[in-house]
Amino acid sequence: MIADVGIITPITVARVALNPKQQAAMLTLLENYFEGVNPTQFTTDLAEKSHVILLERDGRLVGFSTLLIYETLWRNEPVTVVYSGDTIVAPEAWNSPVLSRAWINTVNELRRFYPHGRFYWLLLTSGFRTYRFLPVFWREFFPHHRQPTPSDTQELLNHLAREKFGPAYDATRGIVCFTQPQRLRPTLATPPPGKTADPHVNYFLSRNPGHLNGDELVCLTELTETNLTLAGRRMVARPPA
Repeated sequence: MIADVGIITPITVARVALNPKQQAAMLTLLENYFEGVNPTQFTTDLAEKSHVILLERDGRLVGFSTLLIYETLWRNEPVTVVYSGDTIVAPEAWNSPVLSRAWINTVNELRRFYPHGRFYWLLLTSGFRTYRFLPVFWREFFPHHRQPTPSDTQELLNHLAREKFGPAYDATRGIVCFTQPQRLRPTLATPPPGKTADPHVNYFLSRNPGHLNGDELVCLTELTETNLTLAGRRMVARPPA
């Protein structure tokens, strides 16, 4: 059956299954919306990831998100971590819930293969739109404007960030500063008029004042069904009848 013209289709693939055409389209899309993209660094970063979610419309790539799922130890106990890498969605797909639905269902499916310990999302973001994803779909996440990060959660966040990013992570600010950062182009990085009235956007800007320079705020969310908001629960795939 031929899909309706204009429908955005999500495709989740193992990173090793990406073909050269798909990788080239990902790099082009990233370069369209980020400054400072280094093709060699892009290839190196991509090689570290385990899975990629692609968004296609009429055979064109209009968005993607890379992720790495891995197990580590925290206080001598196993934890499973989903680390989000490069993520970009073209403006034409901003109003679609396809990436959100695909991401939530992908990590839920992958959890079956990584059953040990509690399940966390380690997110780095230099853009207010990505940070805004958190309150839409998750009830509790940190850092959050309404409450200070609990000490145990902060210690875990610091541990995971240091383990992953080493000296690039500044625990005092909760920020990762890469040597060669990718910077959202000003048209995307600057909130439109009135958007700063949103407390989450305003908080993100206050916590990450260097976001225009590519500074990344480190965020942590526990991935449990009970932590999903109503909107998040709507994204979860229903079992077939």
